[in-house]
Amino acid sequence: MKIVFYYAQQTVSVASHIVLEEIGAQYETRVLNFAEAEQRSEDYLKTNPKGRVPALVTERGILTETPAILAYLAQSFPDSNMAPLDDPFEFAKLQEFNAYLCATVHVAHAHRMRGHRWVDDEAAIVAMQAKVPQTMSECFQLIEDTMFKGPWVRGDNYTICDPYLFTISNWLKSDNVDINHFPAIAEFHARMRQRPAVQRVLELHGLP
Repeated sequence: MKIVFYYAQQTVSVASHIVLEEIGAQYETRVLNFAEAEQRSEDYLKTNPKGRVPALVTERGILTETPAILAYLAQSFPDSNMAPLDDPFEFAKLQEFNAYLCATVHVAHAHRMRGHRWVDDEAAIVAMQAKVPQTMSECFQLIEDTMFKGPWVRGDNYTICDPYLFTISNWLKSDNVDINHFPAIAEFHARMRQRPAVQRVLELHGLP
């Protein structure tokens, strides 16, 4: 199986990158430089017209959107046990969690530096930025209280939810939110950093 992974450093691409390492996939990488707007280049838009990362080129076509990429990798490498493929309800719960990260938590974070996606008024953008610590705190409190089972997101089994949550929890500091307000998530975050695959990807992305 030939896989080409398009990513930008220190973005949500980290989640898919960790899973690629965890499952032992053979893949090539293409790094996009956001500072030079390479994600909007003519060449990349042929791969992903959305102009976003990550994108995964497979033998059957191109996949975008983190939840879809993570599910595809788990299903394509079933021996990795990164998803409960034999349990429809539990697999749906896994997808439910990842959809929340994608549709709600990531969007709340993006209000801090990408408000122009939603409004043009400068005062409105400033107001959106000011709201981010509150909205991100509320998201993570909900995760801590109602979604996170421990020691991993879905309980004893490490799944594709874990690299995704880890990636977004890395953004809390820049969003002016103290991860230690969420003890279970803070412990999980430290546990994730001990995994060799995570350490390799953090180094590749220039993350401490």
